[in-house]
Amino acid sequence: MPQFQLIAFDADDTLWPNQPHFDHVENQLATILAHCGDPAAIASRLYEVQRRNMHLFGYGAKSLMLTMIETDIQLTDGAVTGVEIQQLLDLGKRLLDFPIEPLSGVVEVLTELKQRGQRLMVLTKGDLFDQESKLARSGLGDFFDLVEIVSEKNAATYRRILARHGVPAAEFLMIGNSLKSDILPVLQVGGQAIHVPYHTTWIHEEVPAEQLVGLDFYSVDALTDVLAYLA
Repeated sequence: MPQFQLIAFDADDTLWPNQPHFDHVENQLATILAHCGDPAAIASRLYEVQRRNMHLFGYGAKSLMLTMIETDIQLTDGAVTGVEIQQLLDLGKRLLDFPIEPLSGVVEVLTELKQRGQRLMVLTKGDLFDQESKLARSGLGDFFDLVEIVSEKNAATYRRILARHGVPAAEFLMIGNSLKSDILPVLQVGGQAIHVPYHTTWIHEEVPAEQLVGLDFYSVDALTDVLAYLA
């Protein structure tokens, strides 16, 4: 196996659970707006609004909070109540302070890699304040030499980060749960990647199977399998 100058870990749903909390909030939205349609229709409208505003709001809890309010306004034809808006604000606030518990195997893997003298990075996308808070609440911060919080994970972002830290792409490994954000753009710039699937994935991060044909990346069932791969 090659020696990696830098190994980067995605954060949400790789180091700690995140999407289940967002799924719960979206289910609560469907309950609040049950008088406006069935859950599938509400979810579809919510994602439509998210996609339209993503270039303005980015990702994360604050973005979802604003999106839920706009969706409510649209679905009620402007008849949204102050009580409903407060409910949506409260749901969004819960996404900003829920307890962070590392996923199974995370501490074991990070401990072993640090003992091997491996240089480690957290590379996550989303709201700066929110992601910094999650990392602090996780108790994992001391494992990492570098932290990068970006607005988007694409090839240009990875090239910029690698150049800033003086890391050749061939000596960079990205580990994460999102094929769209953690795997495909890393392969595009010449790096290596390990996919660690998570049981739930936001629709925006899904990748059609045909886009994966012929791509060379490693996939594991559990994060601890990464240690054997790197041995």
